[in-house]
Amino acid sequence: MRIFNLSRSLRCVLRGISALSVLASGAALAQDYRPAFRPDTLKGPPAGAPNEVLTLGSPHLSGAPDFFTPSMLDPLLDRLAAWRPTAIATEDLSGLQCDALRRYPARYAATVDDYCPDVTAAARATGLDVPAANAEAERLLAAWPAAPGAADRRRLAAVFLAAGERHSALVQWLRLPEQEQHAGDGLDDALVNELAALARRRNESVLIGATLAARLGLERVWSVDDHSADAPDSADPAERQAAGEAIMRAWDNPDTRARQAEDERLNAGLAQPDGVLAMYRAYNAPSYPDRAYRSDFGAALVEPSPQQFGRGYVGYWETRNLRMVANLRDVLGRQPGTRLLAIVGASHKGYYEAYLNQMHDVRLVDAGVVLH
Repeated sequence: MRIFNLSRSLRCVLRGISALSVLASGAALAQDYRPAFRPDTLKGPPAGAPNEVLTLGSPHLSGAPDFFTPSMLDPLLDRLAAWRPTAIATEDLSGLQCDALRRYPARYAATVDDYCPDVTAAARATGLDVPAANAEAERLLAAWPAAPGAADRRRLAAVFLAAGERHSALVQWLRLPEQEQHAGDGLDDALVNELAALARRRNESVLIGATLAARLGLERVWSVDDHSADAPDSADPAERQAAGEAIMRAWDNPDTRARQAEDERLNAGLAQPDGVLAMYRAYNAPSYPDRAYRSDFGAALVEPSPQQFGRGYVGYWETRNLRMVANLRDVLGRQPGTRLLAIVGASHKGYYEAYLNQMHDVRLVDAGVVLH
């Protein structure tokens, strides 16, 4: 269960490098200036309940060992449910971002292929394109009945699929009694099959995000990933190879080997009664973000290629995390006093918390306390 898929990570590296202009040669003068304005020290208290964010750093469960079963997550789900989040965010691209990226295929064709579900069948079944479906989902939820019927949930599931929000559609599907999980009210047989297949996928958005949202009586999850900083790989094969080799050399370091050894140890213990909790406690330990930085982004920052490939990669990574956190902040602004569970790949966790901590109206929750 590696924390990242190496081939996909390298594609992201190459796109990130391509997305940013290489800085002019010559060392910048050291800057001792520090701003006097510190948003992290200006946190109110606000009127009413504070916004709280619990960031759950997760391995990508699509890479779990063959013996892994969803039931192994039950102790984790129990602890997260006990915290009682009122909103859940996952590391997925929103339908609206995917719709925007599709309009610029020269830059984003590979990103769309990798991260954006095909909404053609849902658009055909509902008669709604992505923006119209998002507007319709908002309208339906604004007038949502206190006791929605099965037809209401099937209709909203179909609209969410057309909106490109498949995990929110799955929340509605999971909230239906089994005998009501059938076609109708906008869901045709193709969409029913799509939802059934999605429910069987082994990833954290399904097995933690959507599953927990349905268990807690939430109506949706929030897609907050961002790939707008992606760019096509260089057209020059030699440059692509040089960039990949430079980043791989940077990643070949003692901290990376220590992370890999820990991954192997945690994987080996997954079948134990406390194995999944041990893994999540390790990935959410206070020391984990620093180790991830030293093995990956910090190593890339100082890699010595003349083209400064590592700095381009780090620029991409910081841009992506800033935009992801902006999406999280937007969710919190919709309903002040939200308790938000943010599920994200563990390498993002340190950046999530560092950037969220700058927000005036955000309080961070210690995952270590929740998981013990």
